[in-house]
Amino acid sequence: MMKKICYLHTFFLYAIVKFCLAVDTITPIQSLIDGSGTLVSSEKIFELGFFSPGKSEYRYLGIWYKTTPNVIVWVANRDNPLTDSYGELRISNKSNQLLLLNRSKVIIWSSNSSSSRAGKNPVAQLLDSGNLVLREVDSMNSEYYLWQSFDYPTDTHLPGMKLGWDLRTGLERYLTSWKSDDDPSTGDFTYRMDIHGLPQAVLAIGSTIKFRTGAWNGVRFSGIQLATSTNGALNFTFSFNENESYYMSEPLVNSTFTARLTLNHSGIIQRLILENRSTQWGIMYSRPYDPCDNYDYCGVNAICRINGDPICDCLKGFTPRSQQKWDVLNLSKGCRRKIPLACEKGDGFIDLVGVKMPDLLDFRLDKNMSLKECELACLKDCSCSAYANSDIRQGGSGCLMWFGDLIDVREFRVEGSDQTLYIRLSASEIKSIRTAKKKKTLKVILIVSVISGLCILALVLWCIIWRERKINVRAQGMDDVIELPLFDMAAITVATNNFSPANILGAGGFGPVHKGKLLTGQEIAVKRLSKESRQGAKEFKNEVNLIAKLQHKNLVALLGCCIQGDEKMLIYEYMPNKSLDYFIFEHKRSSRLSWKKSFDIVMGIARGLQYLHHDSKLQIVHRDLKAGNILLDTNMTPKISDFGLARIFEGDEKETTTKRVVGTYSYMSPEYAVDGTFSVKSDVFSFGVLLLEIVSGKQNRGFNHPKHHHSLLGHAWLLWNEGKALELMDPYLKESCVESQVLRCIHVGLLCVQKYSKDRPTINSVVVMLSNEEVKLPQPKHPGFFIERSSSTVNQGSSFGNNEESPSVNGVTVTFHGR
Repeated sequence: MMKKICYLHTFFLYAIVKFCLAVDTITPIQSLIDGSGTLVSSEKIFELGFFSPGKSEYRYLGIWYKTTPNVIVWVANRDNPLTDSYGELRISNKSNQLLLLNRSKVIIWSSNSSSSRAGKNPVAQLLDSGNLVLREVDSMNSEYYLWQSFDYPTDTHLPGMKLGWDLRTGLERYLTSWKSDDDPSTGDFTYRMDIHGLPQAVLAIGSTIKFRTGAWNGVRFSGIQLATSTNGALNFTFSFNENESYYMSEPLVNSTFTARLTLNHSGIIQRLILENRSTQWGIMYSRPYDPCDNYDYCGVNAICRINGDPICDCLKGFTPRSQQKWDVLNLSKGCRRKIPLACEKGDGFIDLVGVKMPDLLDFRLDKNMSLKECELACLKDCSCSAYANSDIRQGGSGCLMWFGDLIDVREFRVEGSDQTLYIRLSASEIKSIRTAKKKKTLKVILIVSVISGLCILALVLWCIIWRERKINVRAQGMDDVIELPLFDMAAITVATNNFSPANILGAGGFGPVHKGKLLTGQEIAVKRLSKESRQGAKEFKNEVNLIAKLQHKNLVALLGCCIQGDEKMLIYEYMPNKSLDYFIFEHKRSSRLSWKKSFDIVMGIARGLQYLHHDSKLQIVHRDLKAGNILLDTNMTPKISDFGLARIFEGDEKETTTKRVVGTYSYMSPEYAVDGTFSVKSDVFSFGVLLLEIVSGKQNRGFNHPKHHHSLLGHAWLLWNEGKALELMDPYLKESCVESQVLRCIHVGLLCVQKYSKDRPTINSVVVMLSNEEVKLPQPKHPGFFIERSSSTVNQGSSFGNNEESPSVNGVTVTFHGR
């Protein structure tokens, strides 16, 4: 009767488990059959089921990530596959074991219980950690397991899994590679914890070491950087006591990453990471990573420095064993002592900081010794070759001594946790090293002293030259120009090939402009004041002081100046596309400008002028705005240049009058040309002329027409009134133009060239008019100089602007200059 009651109790208990538990659990009355479903952990992170890797036809029971099912993290029957599509996982009713059966009910694989006691009412559960556990149904919330897959890893180390030893039971947890991508059976490579002396992780192929992490020093393995957290994904812990010796990683709380460590079939350890909601794994690091990671790469008594040339070098006091030194085909011969140890008093040690400690082949460990006691103990033993602290925490403690050759040493620095190795050498060798070090120090001091002396001498010479320049500049009344860098005359002469005529880019009222190239490779334009120029020191100072204070992408950049004797030069950034007139006044060249590029140039000029009139700290009137003074950079961006005639308006000053009218006549406003009165509206007039020239491809100066003798401005005005404004447009722009933009440009151009300055818009209004087609424009009035010229005047117009004689208009002197 009692047996019947117990049976019913067990049946109902499992029925409750089956009903209440999720699909992450199997009870003794259930089984998992290939093709009938899988187990999925409660948070749907891992999945357990049957699979065939790659091209294999065999079936295996394994665990994989739910979101990336191709990433297998554990295989049960890796060395005994199912040969067909039938497999069944169940719990044994007798032995508290998980059993994997084939079609013939033959046991293919079974779990061995980690527990010493038999479990009651066992269930198998797949946890969100990826751990498949066998536990009692009454202890579902505890971490007590009858068996767990984490004790028997295959090629993957997951967070929460221990890599190392349970010293109480003798259980070793380590990784073994697959044979290939298609074959998960036990491969050739292992990654395990070596607890011989101080623990270290070792990657090996069979019994041959391929890579080791270096011994644990209380903070990290001496040959790898094992931080407390990596990329916000993991915490790393290490336990080393009489019960256990293992390394483990644990996920951080609220981490947005998933991580795993895998030993692939090629023998490479990889730490991979997966960001949440992603399906693409990234590699954080690999081991071995570089040649120095390879075990004993440089041979005995040598050090591997990955940034060295060569990367292998003997430790101090040692010399290569091979006469060929570091033969690229054989790096393993290593080094031997230059001078054998005397094994007497006088032997000493040199320190080597920031290295992976040598392998523990022949060593002695005493955790209770101080560093000084360790040194004395090493000196007492003739075969002791080096020593170090075994634990670097809290200033260091413990003694680790090496005997015989030092193997697998590499440079490895980690800030704040570098470890020092003390290498034993004979007294004479130490003396030799110290002497060489003193000589090297003296040599460094001598070199530094000589270099410092030369630097001081160069500084003194530079100060003398600078002082002479200042005196020279001050003597010419230029001392207030030195806000800009001063270029040396010799450097400019070299840059321009002694001002070769072949390097002349053009010429203006100031003088010729030469192309140059500094020793730094920078291309420059050198504007050299001609001795015959009507512009002198005043215009030179004016241009320097103005443009040095202006910064805008549509203004040319002044790099510096050169003042020496009678020579005065301005150094500008070089504009490879020369000036605007080069493109718009010759048909072959104008065809290179589309309407979009032409309109962009118009807007750039307008914004540059807007900066001068309104946006800069100083209100500046340019007074010589023309096509020849608009330079174009590599991207055809316009830059306003030549500020020699510019004037600053201060305070509430709106206009001013001068008796010396200078500029280019065909761009002058009527009030300036006739009365010498100028203002920002004078620049607006010049801009209007320039705008009509860009649209038409014709110059205002020397313009002629078979039906009348008006200037370009008058011709544009006549066409406007006849409703034929588009006939003004350059034929080369017809295919690429936007007619509404062209008409607006002509309209704005006519508004800018109106006879009276009060009728002209400000440059701010011009920018708005051009950039916004919804703005309504007023009707233009007569342009300035709307009078017909005689035919002789028209025919002479092209040479009129280059006349060296300064004609007089109403008694006001007008100075003309062309390009």
